[in-house]
Amino acid sequence: MPEVDYYAVLGVGKTASPAEVKAAYRRLAKTLHPDAGGTVGTFQLLREAYDTLSDPRRRTGYDAGIPAVHTRPAARPKRRRFSEEPGFVPEPLDLAPEDLDWWVFAGEDTRMRHGRRRGPGHTPVVAAVAGMVLVLLPLLAGVDFTPPVLIVWLLLTAGTALLVQRLARGYLAARKARSEFAEEFGGTPVFGHPGVEADELAERLTADLLERYLTRLPGARIFHGLSWPGSVFADVDHAVLCGKRLVLVESKLWLPGHYETAEDGRLLRNGRAFRGGGSHLAESLDAYRELLPGVALRGAMIVYPSREGEVTTADPDGEPGPPMTPEQFLHEIGGWLSAEPSTVDHNALRTVRGQVVGSGRAA
Repeated sequence: MPEVDYYAVLGVGKTASPAEVKAAYRRLAKTLHPDAGGTVGTFQLLREAYDTLSDPRRRTGYDAGIPAVHTRPAARPKRRRFSEEPGFVPEPLDLAPEDLDWWVFAGEDTRMRHGRRRGPGHTPVVAAVAGMVLVLLPLLAGVDFTPPVLIVWLLLTAGTALLVQRLARGYLAARKARSEFAEEFGGTPVFGHPGVEADELAERLTADLLERYLTRLPGARIFHGLSWPGSVFADVDHAVLCGKRLVLVESKLWLPGHYETAEDGRLLRNGRAFRGGGSHLAESLDAYRELLPGVALRGAMIVYPSREGEVTTADPDGEPGPPMTPEQFLHEIGGWLSAEPSTVDHNALRTVRGQVVGSGRAA
């Protein structure tokens, strides 16, 4: 057996599954990464342990006591995933927008509303114009201002002046909010970038899906590669924020078949426990609930076939992070987000953007 016990470094047993190895590495990396206060040497050992035990061939050699030839992580060849078909790319979703119940509704009002700081709307304007007409009408008609008439006219004039003042303040506040938003966040609805490696194809497919359809919601903001609070890694593939509603998304390239979640939380494929992939969506939801109190959260795993064949999924039925097909995701999650299609919450947006890896925030 080699001198360094990689299992002890990661704190896992020798029968640990690939998902358990990855989870242990992510947990330790939060505190051992140099940017989080750890040392370069300790983190390098942690990374070496993970690179070895996450690769089946290297792990077999390590267990057999065969010395490994270590290379830098960036030079390590990508391993082929279980039942992956080299060169296979799933067909992108070709869904007519009109088939989405929320599509037309979400596009009716293209004005962005910046949280509660929004323009006063049409009703107060109509009331103010009507008030001004009533104020001016007696003057133009030469009405005899008896004491009772004068009192009513003065009250009407004061009310109209107060309404006009409030209207002016509302318009100025809305204009200021728009200006501050543009200065801080720019004009793009997308923050971050999906993965570019060969094994991150599913992330790129989801990025295209989100940008093609969910940008129909004027207030929607899309994020790629978010970390958990205190982490330095992209623990969440994607997120979409609209008003005070946030969905966290994982992208999966898995075997064709029917996916669903069992009552005990296990992921099933064709009625049997699926061991071909893992998920950290439940942990992500817990982390972001703590980070964003007052924001409604949902999760989803978008599943694409890794080879020729069809992927189907069960109805979500209130599950916290169910598997979904791309089309099911658009119907279910798009409809949920469209409850506030035009609202942008600056505080929530600022917080989520700060978790995008590479956004310049402090680790």
